[in-house]
Amino acid sequence: MRQPLGRTEFVRQAGLKRMPQLPSLQNFRSALIVKPSSLGDIVHTLPAVRLLREAHPHLKLRWLANTEWTPLIQESTLIDEVIPFPRKRFRGLAGLLQFWNWRRKWMRMPREEPEIVFDFQGLLRSGIVSRWRGSRPVIGLSDAREGARYFYSHIVPVNAGGHAVDRYLEIPRALGIQVNAEDVNFDLAEGNKPTGADLNWRESVVLHPWSRGEGKSLSEDSLAALCEALAPRGVILVGMHDGTKAPQASHVTDLSNRTSLAELVWIMRQAGWVISVDSGPMHIGAAVNPRTLGVHTWSDPRKVGPYPATADVWKAGRIAKRTDFSAAECLTEMSITPKAAREMAAWVRR
Repeated sequence: MRQPLGRTEFVRQAGLKRMPQLPSLQNFRSALIVKPSSLGDIVHTLPAVRLLREAHPHLKLRWLANTEWTPLIQESTLIDEVIPFPRKRFRGLAGLLQFWNWRRKWMRMPREEPEIVFDFQGLLRSGIVSRWRGSRPVIGLSDAREGARYFYSHIVPVNAGGHAVDRYLEIPRALGIQVNAEDVNFDLAEGNKPTGADLNWRESVVLHPWSRGEGKSLSEDSLAALCEALAPRGVILVGMHDGTKAPQASHVTDLSNRTSLAELVWIMRQAGWVISVDSGPMHIGAAVNPRTLGVHTWSDPRKVGPYPATADVWKAGRIAKRTDFSAAECLTEMSITPKAAREMAAWVRR
C-alpha cells in the first residue's frame, strides 16, 4: 500500500497553500466531532476519539451523528454529549424548512468556549455544518471531497488510499498525540440483550449475510449451504433482510429485521463467531468479537476490511488477515459460491 505523504510533499502534490500549524488542545475547553455517518465509519472514528479523550480529559467532547446511528455512541464513556442530526427529515422541499429550523437551533446550542471542531466526514454537508457551528478552528482531512476543505482552517494530510481508521488517526497524531498499534481500541458500549430471545449465544454463529452494496450479499444458495454446513451449531441471522429466503432449519434462528442497533452490538459481542459480508455490522463484529470473519467479494479489504488484527477476511477464495492479501488479490472480484460458503463453515469448525 502507498505510504502516507509527508506534510510538505502533500501540500506540493495537492497544490494547496500551506496551512497554519495546528493549535494546542490545551487551549480549548470543548471539541465537536462531526461524523454523521455511516455505521462503519462511526466505528472507524472511535479509536481517534479515544486518543483525543485520553490525551486531553479536560475537553468536553460532543459528537454530531445521524439520528439512526446515535445509539452506537450514546452509552460511550468517550463522549459527553451526542447531538442527533436528523438528516432523513431534510429531504424534499418540506425538508428545506426543517433543515433551516434545525440550523437555527444548532447555532444557539450551548458550548464551552473556546471550542475546536473536527470534521471526520469530509463532505460538503459536514464542512458546511462544521463552519456553521461558529467555533474556530475547523480541522479536516486532505482527502475531503465536494469542496469540504474550503470550510477548514487547518487540513491534516492523509493517505487517501489507506484504511479509514488509519486516516482518522492522523488527526490526533498531527496534534502531537502518540499513536501506537496497541492504542487502537473500539470503545463500543455493551449493548442491550434482545428481549424474548433465549439462545446459546456463546456456541452460536451470528451470520450477517446481507448488504446494500451491489454484489456483496450471500445468494440464497450460498446462504443455505453455509447454514447447512454449520449444523448442528446454532446459526443466528441478523441484519436488514433483502428478500433472500432464509433457510428453514431447527438450528437456524432468524432475527433479521428484529433487532435494534444496541441489540445487534450485544448479540455480536456474545456470539461464539461472527460471519458478515462487507457492511457496517461487519465492523461492529470485528470491534467487539475477535472471532469475526469479514466476507469481501469485490471490495478491497486492505482499505475497507475489518481493521482489528484479530479479525479474518475471506477474499479471492481464501481466508487470511486483512493485511496479508496482495494487491492483485484485492483487485479480484469473486462471488460467494456454495463451495466457498462451506469453506467458511470449515473455518469455524477449526
